[in-house]
Amino acid sequence: MTEQNNTRFQIRLPIILAVTLAVGMFIGQQLPHFDKQIRLAPAYQPGGIASSIDEILRYIESRYVDTIKVNDLKTGAIDHLLEQLDPHSVYISPDELAAIEDEMSGDFEGIGIEFMMLDDTIQVVTPLSGGPSEAAGVLAGDRIVTINDSVVAGVKIDNGSIFKKLRGEKGSKVNLGIMRGREKKLRKYTITRDVIPVKSVDVAYMLDDRTAYVRITRFSARTYQEFMEAVRPLSEEKNMQDLVLDLRGNPGGYLEEATDLLSQFFPEGKLLVYTKGRFEGRNEYKSNGRARFPIRNIVVLIDEGSASASEIVAGAVQDWDRGWVIGRRSFGKGLVQEQYPLSDGGALRLTVARYFTPSGRCIQRDYKNDDDYDHDADRRLKNGELSDASMIKLADSTKYYTGMGRVVFGGGGIIPDVFIPIDTSYTSDYYFEIRQMIPPFASRWIENDTHIPLPKTLDAFLHSYQISDEMLEALVKHAADQGVPRNAADLSDCRAELKLQLKARIAKMLFGDEGLYAVFNDDDPAIDKALKVLRSGEPVARK
Repeated sequence: MTEQNNTRFQIRLPIILAVTLAVGMFIGQQLPHFDKQIRLAPAYQPGGIASSIDEILRYIESRYVDTIKVNDLKTGAIDHLLEQLDPHSVYISPDELAAIEDEMSGDFEGIGIEFMMLDDTIQVVTPLSGGPSEAAGVLAGDRIVTINDSVVAGVKIDNGSIFKKLRGEKGSKVNLGIMRGREKKLRKYTITRDVIPVKSVDVAYMLDDRTAYVRITRFSARTYQEFMEAVRPLSEEKNMQDLVLDLRGNPGGYLEEATDLLSQFFPEGKLLVYTKGRFEGRNEYKSNGRARFPIRNIVVLIDEGSASASEIVAGAVQDWDRGWVIGRRSFGKGLVQEQYPLSDGGALRLTVARYFTPSGRCIQRDYKNDDDYDHDADRRLKNGELSDASMIKLADSTKYYTGMGRVVFGGGGIIPDVFIPIDTSYTSDYYFEIRQMIPPFASRWIENDTHIPLPKTLDAFLHSYQISDEMLEALVKHAADQGVPRNAADLSDCRAELKLQLKARIAKMLFGDEGLYAVFNDDDPAIDKALKVLRSGEPVARK
């Protein structure tokens, strides 16, 4: 999903992680292909607790004073039961399961948005790149109030019901009523559903004459195939030697996709990760010896949103000193789930093991003593860790050693070899509100502006095209007309960032996703550091 995880698009960390968790932060087998005939049926014990629960539910259904939706009551009980285990063991309703399987398999039919529930309101996190919602002008931050004349704001509605309302056959239409920013009037959209391809490899291109950049947003069923297809022309036609692999904001996915990708970086037989559980012995995953591209040096970029399969990749690269890990401490998700089909059409995703990096680290962070597990990124922002590496607190002081003898630690995520602080200089409400208006504004500006000829190549665009003060001022005035009044102090802080956003949006219009990322990467300190260490020729142990 092209844009939602880029820090430039979503700097508000709680929002990033809310979306990440909603779509399923897990590591497991190819779950959509799980044998649906398997059933686990514990022995029934008359008079036992299970029997008592069934009896209580029957009494409630037949005798309770008010009308009760028993299925909702059952779901609530199941959720409460699983909450006693760990944050990643969950019940998935039939509608949610269908949506997740569509997303992880690679495509679905719908309107093409990523959303989250915020205070009983559906908020658009991002319209998917190239989808019908983006084409219609739906923006990040929009709040969906009505769907086909049914009010969905301020009422209790689950994700499954939302999926059912928004998804449908290609060519069918859905009417949305949307509130934007501080506007008082409901905007009306009629959107024609279409096939929404969900790519896990957002973009792949050359940063310089020898270094490729590949961004992976999740490890879906097609990630390894997409990676190979994306890298092949870079290796065969553009002499790719080094690789910057961007896993920032990547919530994970299928273990096999991660290990297949890692096999491109290692000779045959290298231990990549192993799992171990109460009912399962040690299960090792090793490189398969089918590396097809001569990739010399590697940088893996991670941040607080990188989890699960992303951490497996970063951990293996770090433990074998295969390359540099650059960024900020990762999420810290080291539990393995298996998915079991249920008779209601839903599924139980149950934690069955822990995974360990080659050096023996389990990087799962504490959840038993953390009442705010899902908001850890916000906590890291407030305590200063995201801005200052010295604020990182080791959850486990046990020392583990890489192949070259470097000390690394587990228990709380992968700590990078090179720290890159987060830029919080443009996190005001004013910036976020005005940023949402950039895509349609930039499109109209380019259509009407005939003063400056647009460069014909991306390289020329990057080096010669500049956003004028006139264009920025027009954006600020447009925002004021839409109910976002000028804030001189905040505008001064985010002026340069707004210009960068405008340039990136125009680059996307002209050159596609490569243009978008090329603009951002040209101003990204993590990319700059990655290129410096790759060009240094020094071994990773010295960094």
